[in-house]
Amino acid sequence: MEAGIVGLPNVGKSTLFNALTCSQGAQSANYPFCTIEPNEGIVNVPDERLHTITNYIKPQKVVPAILKLVDIAGIVKGASEGEGLGNKFLSHIRQVDAILQVVRCFEDPDVTHVAGKVDPLADIETIETELMLADLQTLENALPKAQRTAKSGDKEAKLRVEVIEKCLAHLHTDEPLRKLDLKPPEAKAVGSFGMMTAKPILYIANVDEDDVAGQSPMVQQIREFAQKVGAGVVPVCAKFEADLAELDEADRHEMLESAGLAEPALHSLAKEAYRVLGLQSYFTAGEKEVRAWTVPIGATAPQAAGVIHTDFERGFIRAEVYSLEDLETYKSEKEIRNAGKLRVEGKSYIMQDGDICHFLFNV
Repeated sequence: MEAGIVGLPNVGKSTLFNALTCSQGAQSANYPFCTIEPNEGIVNVPDERLHTITNYIKPQKVVPAILKLVDIAGIVKGASEGEGLGNKFLSHIRQVDAILQVVRCFEDPDVTHVAGKVDPLADIETIETELMLADLQTLENALPKAQRTAKSGDKEAKLRVEVIEKCLAHLHTDEPLRKLDLKPPEAKAVGSFGMMTAKPILYIANVDEDDVAGQSPMVQQIREFAQKVGAGVVPVCAKFEADLAELDEADRHEMLESAGLAEPALHSLAKEAYRVLGLQSYFTAGEKEVRAWTVPIGATAPQAAGVIHTDFERGFIRAEVYSLEDLETYKSEKEIRNAGKLRVEGKSYIMQDGDICHFLFNV
């Protein structure tokens, strides 16, 4: 699972990406399309539960969950018609699972805005319009072929035609596909098209250094808009976070304290992106390592075991599961077992966020 960072040119996408992934590349020039190929990076997902577990189980190492991010070049008005290498950039968005849209909420005469003025809602509308137009184009191109195949009586093709027409009708109301309720078979029928407006979205308000908490009227506008469309918002000062990422632990703490922040905003962003992707963590804990593993919400125990190794899923027998609360109460896995609190779960068990597990398997 991966999330794509998108936005208009010069909104701070690459600065944010570099801070998130601790990249120290050369600063981008102040003009559009300085990012041509999408950069990819891995981000740790901060989780205090890992540290709580290590209070009771002392491992040789601690491994957090990770998130894959893709920094996609700036999208401009007309991208759906190929403007500014738009078709190439839009194809990168089709391949990600969720969209993180960076929206500029700061004034800076030295950083030009492609529209000539800073207007967060107009920026959001520009990106959304281009993605909707691109989705319309994709579906309109796919419809004739699906109709031809459906004439042969192919049931899958018939369903595909129905869903394409349903999606087209929805898009013509100027609403993104994420607001259209598709049943699982319907979503599967058009899944190969990579519909961009069907992807979950998170808005990142890139704020000025004197507004790291995101209290400005511009950020408030985004919050009100996001609430209407059921999206999340995380205020981040990309420049502040980039400077913070270069410091050692002591100086970082001092800089955060002076800004009135309990933790880097990037921590909140990583956790929120994880949620938007529909992910959760379970843990394995032992003397060698305490580790967070990433699974989709709703994953079964065998599927979760398969994240560690495919043999674990193939030969799954059962899972032994306990909670962080159990560990805090009984202080050790041995005492949890002695107290009869170690649960034995089978193949149908749905993993819960924060489960601590052992998997038994036989291949």
